[in-house]
Amino acid sequence: MSSIKEIQTPANPKKTNILMSAIIVMLILIVTLQIWIMYGALNSVGADNPVFAWAAFGGSAVLFIAGLLLLKYLPESRMTEVKDPDNPYE
Repeated sequence: MSSIKEIQTPANPKKTNILMSAIIVMLILIVTLQIWIMYGALNSVGADNPVFAWAAFGGSAVLFIAGLLLLKYLPESRMTEVKDPDNPYE
C-alpha cells in the first residue's frame, strides 16, 4: 500500500498548495485553541480550581497530538538543485 507522500509527489502543484494551506490554517487554529486553553487554565489555578487545569492539560495534549499528526500530511518540498551546465565541477 502506498503512503500519502508517494501519492502527493506526482500531484498537481495547485492541489499541493491548497493542501498545504489548509493544513497550515488548521495548525494555526490548533495553536490558537491551545493558547486560549492555557489562559483559562491559568485563571482557574489562580482561583483555586485545579480540576479545570487538569482538564485543560488533557485537552491541550490532545490538540498537540493532532498537530503532530497533521504535520505528517504536509507535502514534501519540490525544490531541486539547478545544475549549471557551464560548471563541470558540480
